[in-house]
Amino acid sequence: MDMKKLAAGNWKMNGTRAALAEVDGLGSDRVEVLICPPATLIAPLADRGSRVLVGGQDCDARAEGAHTGDIAAAQLLDAGASHVILGHSERRADHGETDAQVAAKAVAAHQAGLVTIICVGETEAQRDAGETLAVIAAQLAGSVPDCATATNTVVAYEPVWAIGTGRTADASQIAEVHGAMRQTLAARFADADGMRLLYGGSVKAGNAAEIFAIPNVDGALVGGASLKAADFSPIIAALEAAQ
Repeated sequence: MDMKKLAAGNWKMNGTRAALAEVDGLGSDRVEVLICPPATLIAPLADRGSRVLVGGQDCDARAEGAHTGDIAAAQLLDAGASHVILGHSERRADHGETDAQVAAKAVAAHQAGLVTIICVGETEAQRDAGETLAVIAAQLAGSVPDCATATNTVVAYEPVWAIGTGRTADASQIAEVHGAMRQTLAARFADADGMRLLYGGSVKAGNAAEIFAIPNVDGALVGGASLKAADFSPIIAALEAAQ
């Protein structure tokens, strides 16, 4: 399956309507460009007529009900989202999300028609202990549901120690993890070769080309560098060159 590579921007808890102007110049015919803004900006961004795809940053596993502050997958879809990020390390750490909860959310998202970006990644302590591949394998086993396909699922490797720190895993570390993820997914899914694997963790214009040249890296999940078009555009251009 020949899927377009994906440049995904996670705005996290940043941005108001004024920030949407940063998206107007983005978009690509050669790769997919996705922006996942705060929930308050999903509908305004989707209604803006931009060429970028729009995603949420989380969803609930439940379809509806008395769950104040939560948002259902169908509500994201209704607001104009096509994707949703699930299991980001910040949610795993800040909200205690487990692999099982991430998998349940992914099932709900798939049932609603959303593409899921399921995040995995090890802490600095786990890497220092030599546990990286075991941790990633366990997270994939527990977080990626059996209904995952190359069409509805993207996996993002985000080493926790590299998120927002300015540190980036080196090429050999990324290659090792992405290769292992491909093998792990291939053991479960017939179309694993088509599942896009993103790298995330202080991706920026200066290192994007090197990262995208690594085997089994099909794009990036970008945090801070996706907030400004001037920072995100060079990353998109580097991915286009690697497509």
